[in-house]
Amino acid sequence: MKYSGAEITIKLLEREGIDIITGIPGGTNLPLYSALAKSKIRHILARHEQGACFISHGMARSTGKTAVCFATSGPGATNLLTAIADAKMDSVPIIAITGQVPSSLIGTDAFQEVDIYGMTIPVTKHNFLIRSAEELLITIPEAFRIASEGRPGPVLIDIPKDVQLEMIDIESFDRSCDEDDPSICIDKAIIKKTAEMINRSNKPVLYTGGGIILSGAEDMLLDFAYKSSIPVASTLMGLGCFPSGDDLFLGMLGMHGQRYTNYIMHEADLLLAFGTRFDDRATGKVKEFCPTAKIIHIDIDGAEINKIKKADIAIHGDIKQAIKQLLPLIEHNDRNKWTKTIMDMREKYPISKKMTQDEQLPETMVKKIGGFAGEDAIITTDVGQHQMWVAQYYPFTKPRTLLTSGGLGTMGFGFPAAIGASLANPDKKVICFSGDGSFLMNIQELSTLSELNLDIKIIIFNNRHLGLVRQQQEYFYDKEYIASQFYCKTDFAQIGEGFGIESYDLKMAETPFLILEKAIKKEGPVLINIPLAPEENITPMVAPGSANYEMIGGEINE
Repeated sequence: MKYSGAEITIKLLEREGIDIITGIPGGTNLPLYSALAKSKIRHILARHEQGACFISHGMARSTGKTAVCFATSGPGATNLLTAIADAKMDSVPIIAITGQVPSSLIGTDAFQEVDIYGMTIPVTKHNFLIRSAEELLITIPEAFRIASEGRPGPVLIDIPKDVQLEMIDIESFDRSCDEDDPSICIDKAIIKKTAEMINRSNKPVLYTGGGIILSGAEDMLLDFAYKSSIPVASTLMGLGCFPSGDDLFLGMLGMHGQRYTNYIMHEADLLLAFGTRFDDRATGKVKEFCPTAKIIHIDIDGAEINKIKKADIAIHGDIKQAIKQLLPLIEHNDRNKWTKTIMDMREKYPISKKMTQDEQLPETMVKKIGGFAGEDAIITTDVGQHQMWVAQYYPFTKPRTLLTSGGLGTMGFGFPAAIGASLANPDKKVICFSGDGSFLMNIQELSTLSELNLDIKIIIFNNRHLGLVRQQQEYFYDKEYIASQFYCKTDFAQIGEGFGIESYDLKMAETPFLILEKAIKKEGPVLINIPLAPEENITPMVAPGSANYEMIGGEINE
């Protein structure tokens, strides 16, 4: 039977289990959309290609399954670049399929032609420029394998319009690529040596990252920590892999980690770096990061091992398999002396802010919303002060309940990611924390939300500034404030209502927490504007280039 390249693409996506695609049509991908019209796959029309790709982030990050977005050539494809780069930094399995000008016009500067293949080489795990319809039979299954195996990441498939229209005979759509077992065998001798080092240590700390969540190792991590009474510190991407209220959980470390967390890390004699990559926001000044600790580093990506910090024991492999092999060899240990030291640190350097019950402080608001939402809610954030308040104070207890832009730090990520998370998890409440600066980056997706009527709550911390930029100007640039204030007063509640979304402004509200509780618990989309003073800073904060123990702010009575 004859099929076009576009029809082959859609059928292969169906075979991979794709049931939702986000995107925007244009001249060079209309054949794909024509084939999609005959499919059971649901299409979500975003209002901007970056929004479409971040919607696919929300689906992939919340489920662990590869998600797909479409864009046309030229500006449609280039609008995907930031979101693709974000997926590369945070190990997100997405496949971006772009239309391209006909093969005969490639290289002629045709209308809406760009070399998206060349542009995406640095920001994808792999990419493909398709030359024939027959190639699709091998390439699309291969793209899904590449996106999901090992350390996940984005793949781009660029399909010229003539290839989409090319007709070929297909007898069957049986899988055309080999499915090798991507697991990496771990040497038992190294596992034994690792266990011995852990058992001998007096002050070990688990330094956990997003790899724990990607591997599904959170339950084993809990058993591992409990068995040997090892405290757990998390990177931003690792939040949710260990219950936030647990006595062994130290919270987030690094630039905006709590004081006791960074001080405890500094005292460690053994650092267990599990599924993490020693990024600068976590380590601060590298030479001063856990300076007296031996290091055991386990990661699925061999390129990350010894890249930043030299490991005493390096294990290249899946973290879940590594912990599974280590568990029987780890001795039960109460570590009473180390536990007492940690308790003393927590008492001496408590959570920095006084948590009041009646003030509209961001910390109070975050904790209140966490209580109203319940532990199954999925939280997305944009990037800035609000992101760090959420990281510090939201009570995460489960993996894949925090979706945030970690490595790239993309403003505009949170809201479209919330749409994707809600589409993939229709039974769960989704809450997007944003700042006024970040929300303006992809505000057009309010139209998408209104159309879909999803159960998403948008919380905007509004200080009429680029808050974290302003804070750095205050701390590090002699209070020379430039280009960090919004002089136009934006009425987000009115804008939300204009898109048909129920909206509230907590300015001068007599019962702000009652309004919050009502809004969070009701079904359907709601937007809530929360005014903040520009001077409300996120602390503690480690200055760029400084050691983590050299924190600014965070005093008890700040």
